Amino acid sequence: MTLNEEKVRKEVNDLQRSLQEALHSKGDNPNLDFLISSLTEYNPFNTTEEIIEWLHNRENEEQFDVEIIPLAELRKWYFDPYTGDLAHGSGGYFAIRGLEVYTNIGPVRKWRQPIIDQPKIGLLGILTKKIDGILYFLMQAKAEPGNINSFQISPTVQATRSNYMRMHQGKPTRFLEFFINGDSEVLFDQLQSEQGARFFRKRNRNMIVRISEDSELDLPPSFKWLTLGQIKQLMQFDNVVNMDARSVISNISFCQNQRTSLKPIRRDRIKECIANTPLVKQPVSDFQVQMIASVCSDEIPHHSMGELMHNLCREKFECELETRLIPLNEVDDWLITPRRIIHDRGLYFSVIGVRVEAENREVSSWDQPIIQQHHSGIVGFIAKEINGAMHFLIQLKMESGNIDLLEMAPTVQCITGSYEHESLPPYVGEMLEPQQSRIVFSTMQSEEGGRFYREENRNILLMADDDFPIETPKHYIWVSYKQLKQLLMFNNFLNVESRSLLALI
Repeated sequence: MTLNEEKVRKEVNDLQRSLQEALHSKGDNPNLDFLISSLTEYNPFNTTEEIIEWLHNRENEEQFDVEIIPLAELRKWYFDPYTGDLAHGSGGYFAIRGLEVYTNIGPVRKWRQPIIDQPKIGLLGILTKKIDGILYFLMQAKAEPGNINSFQISPTVQATRSNYMRMHQGKPTRFLEFFINGDSEVLFDQLQSEQGARFFRKRNRNMIVRISEDSELDLPPSFKWLTLGQIKQLMQFDNVVNMDARSVISNISFCQNQRTSLKPIRRDRIKECIANTPLVKQPVSDFQVQMIASVCSDEIPHHSMGELMHNLCREKFECELETRLIPLNEVDDWLITPRRIIHDRGLYFSVIGVRVEAENREVSSWDQPIIQQHHSGIVGFIAKEINGAMHFLIQLKMESGNIDLLEMAPTVQCITGSYEHESLPPYVGEMLEPQQSRIVFSTMQSEEGGRFYREENRNILLMADDDFPIETPKHYIWVSYKQLKQLLMFNNFLNVESRSLLALI
């Protein structure tokens, strides 16, 4: 599709007006800009197909080599002679320590394990800008030592505190000033948790900021402007958009704050709006319309927000989780060797070492430990329309590194190889062989490649049939799509796996 600038602006304005009428909203609202961007793949700079080609070409144009080496050979890293902890000589970055856990939830109530201790808050930020009325996202092709395919679509800024404070004495982080100096319009800013089973109380600052339409940026070859619709389309491919980008994007709200009418939002009107514009790829799916209506409507959810908070508080009140960092050499059932750290029965994960040679990073070469998961897992939601609103079956999940006991996790979040078949968690069977639901999407998505080596999990969304039971076992609850988006305005409610799944929708 080829449109001149004037035609694009007219189409955007027409779509904006028609959506405002259909959603009973008014005023200039950033959430409507997000919604329109999510609906279109129109990009005069790069088509979605060209973005995929660009990502593949980065591997040929930019050196990024990763070699597995023994932990004892890691430059600037050392095993502490007293504790056995694996730490960086500078005292920064992160360390591998031991964790002792006691809980009253689950079949195993007490254990010890290695865990990543990275107390400093990192920054995950996406820079946005309106071009001809459409909101574009500045994304980078970033390689990480643990990525399966080296380069993935990443946020504008993805940096640990040690990196952006330049503890490595290397080059500064590009575009950091737009997030740190406060000169941009902040669209979203929240602290969100990382993987609770692998990190000890780790959080990152998730940000989306906007610069003015007349701002000009000098973009390096590894950065491109994309619509949100393009990013979501790229998420339908295996291991293309990294977890950090998915985490930030999940925080986006599409709800309109100012309503002009209390009349119900009609799906046929929404479909008419987006089916009659050249900005949206046709045909428009009923599921797409269903999700827009659910996130923007005032349909009564299965549980009120008060009931959700009551359930969550009750479960947290009943939950016991006592954790303390201990010396790594006191962790039972784990073998600490000069080559790797591994469970004595080969379960769960290992800690290995890598050496990285990189052409376009802040430093050109570094060593680090990294987590290697032994089996792929399943991360999946079961969704069901209840009372006219889309709901997701949420699991209130305790993980050893959680800051606040329990977080809202997907219906299924597990590494099936770590369980005996008879002790698999609820709903795993439905994920593996759907009997009362249909698959909406099923893709392999990678974990964060800076700390996890070639780790990927099957990400699944199932749409439940009418006869799928609404009754739930303990620790599970139905939460509407709109409620989930509201909870993302606050930290420590949805875990990173839930956020990653929601970003794909």
